[in-house]
Amino acid sequence: MNDGLSGLLGGEDKHILSTGNSEIDKKIADGLPLGSLTLIEGENDTGKSVLTQQIMWGAMKQGLNVDLYTTEMTAKSFLSQMESMSLDVSDYFAWGYMRLFHLHMVGFKWSKEEMDGILQRIIDHIRTSKAQVAIIDSLTMFTEYTQQEAILTFLTNCKNLVDHGKTILITLHTYAFQEDTLVRIRSICDAHLMMKKSLIGDKYVMVMEVVKVRGARKTTGNLVSFEVHPGYGMKIIPISMAKV
Repeated sequence: MNDGLSGLLGGEDKHILSTGNSEIDKKIADGLPLGSLTLIEGENDTGKSVLTQQIMWGAMKQGLNVDLYTTEMTAKSFLSQMESMSLDVSDYFAWGYMRLFHLHMVGFKWSKEEMDGILQRIIDHIRTSKAQVAIIDSLTMFTEYTQQEAILTFLTNCKNLVDHGKTILITLHTYAFQEDTLVRIRSICDAHLMMKKSLIGDKYVMVMEVVKVRGARKTTGNLVSFEVHPGYGMKIIPISMAKV
């Protein structure tokens, strides 16, 4: 266990957050910049959570601590899903190197004031946490209870945290936001990955488009197509087969 958590290996770029998958890394300038705010956007079932879980795996393999703030799953379902992708993080979870904070309470309705308070508490928690990487999966739930201006304020606060060394990833569903708000959200973020589905023959595959990565060259428009196989994880599909 200590070997797996001993920090960054000598040959790795200490300024890059690897996904742990070399084929994906190549499409995003060898990985996402540490100290950045990344937006992972898409509709339902396009692989947003799968990609964030892959990135979490890469972060922990680099010796980074990770906090996951999720409205999507419980600790049990998260660990089960990670194991099904051959990304067993149970030891990291048990030792506290990876922590999960479940944000959704079924049947409970937040007021605008309460939700604004939750967003601020998340910011405060990220600021004081020992974790270098924070993931919010997803931001969509918050749009049901608060004004979109509060979401933009939250993201601006996230940007302030990454300026002080935190690495933050946020997922959202495109349908939940007005177009002008999406434009502003995308502009705040340092990296923007768009998740889609593409029909190949009689089946759908997931496609990640690299819209932008701060400081990277020749990455905009790069595509990565993949399937998720139980017991195997993400399987990259040749891009010539999956143009969207």
